[in-house]
Amino acid sequence: MGYTRRKVLAGLGLAALDAAMPALVKKAAAFASSSPSILNSASASRAAGTDSGTCPFRLAVINDEITQDFEKACQIVSGDFGLHWIELRTMWDKNVTELTEKELEDARKILADHKLQVTDIASPLFKTDWPGAPRSSQSESRDQFHSDVDSSGQDKLLQRCIWLAKFFATDRIRCFDFWRLEDQKPYRLEINAKLQEAAERCAKDNIILLLENEMSCNTATGEESAAVLKAIPSKNFMLNWDPGNAAAIGSTPYPAGYDLLPKGRIGHCHCKDVVRKPDKKYDWAPVGGGIVDWVGQLQALQRDGYHYGLSLETHWRGAGTPEASTRVSMDGLKKTLAKAGISC
Repeated sequence: MGYTRRKVLAGLGLAALDAAMPALVKKAAAFASSSPSILNSASASRAAGTDSGTCPFRLAVINDEITQDFEKACQIVSGDFGLHWIELRTMWDKNVTELTEKELEDARKILADHKLQVTDIASPLFKTDWPGAPRSSQSESRDQFHSDVDSSGQDKLLQRCIWLAKFFATDRIRCFDFWRLEDQKPYRLEINAKLQEAAERCAKDNIILLLENEMSCNTATGEESAAVLKAIPSKNFMLNWDPGNAAAIGSTPYPAGYDLLPKGRIGHCHCKDVVRKPDKKYDWAPVGGGIVDWVGQLQALQRDGYHYGLSLETHWRGAGTPEASTRVSMDGLKKTLAKAGISC
C-alpha cells in the first residue's frame, strides 16, 4: 500500500504520542494521588452506571457536535445543559487520538474544572477499508473526524485508545466494523475474528469495546447488530446502539431492530433523529422531530434496565451553527424524555 501525505502525518502523530506516553503515565499517577475525590467519584458513578440525581442514564453530548473549542463545549454541557457527562471525539480540530501531551493535560483540566466525566472515547477505530476486500464505496467519502489511520495502523490505534480511556477515567471505547461492502459475507468471519481479538485485548485492561451500528459500515441495523453480538459473545464486547443510523439506512430501529438486540449487551446509546425526503434519501433532524420513535425507545431502555450513556449526536445543522443546532436538539431530547415519563 502506497504512502500518502495524510498517512505519513497520521503515522507521525502516533509516534509522537508513543514517545510522550511514559511522561504522561507519570503525570496521570500524580493527578490520581492529588485528586482522589474526582477519580473516586468517577469510579463510583461508573460502577453505579447512572448519572447523579434521578436520571436513569448518563445523559451526555458528543463534545464536537457543539464546537471545536473544548472549553466552551464543556461550559455549555455542564453550565447550560446541566449535565455531568460528555463524550470525547475531536477538539481543537484534532481527533482525540491525535492530541499532544499538553493538549491532553489541558483537556483533562478543563473536564475537572467543569466537573464532567467521560462516557467513552468516541474513536475512529476500524473505520477503514477491510484489507483484501474490494474497495468500499464509502471509503474516504465519509467523515472520519480528523483521523486518517489506514488498516495497517489499527492495532496501534487500539493501544492508544486503551491508554486514552485510562487517562480520561472511562472504561469504554467506541469502534466500527470497516467501511460497508456490497457483499460482506465472504469477509464476515474474518471481520468478526478481528473484533473478537480487539475485545480480548481490551478485556486485559477491563475496557469495554463498543461497536457502533453505522450506515456506512458493515453493521448498520438492529438485525445486523444482533448477528454480530451473537457471533462475538465476549462480555466486554457491547453495542453502541444508534437508532438514527439504523433509520438512515432504511430500517425501523424501534421496535423492530431493538427487539432483536440482547438488552444486556447494549453499552452506549447515541441520540439523533432522521427525516425522509421525497427522493427517499434521508436527512438529519432534531431529536423528536423525525421518524425515530424516541419516546418508545427511551421507555424501552428504561424498562430493560439500561443505565449507561445516552449521548446526543446532533448531526442536524438546521439552526445554522453546530452550537445552535445542538441547543435545539438537546431541548428536543429533554422534551422527549419528559414525554416518555423519564426525569433527566
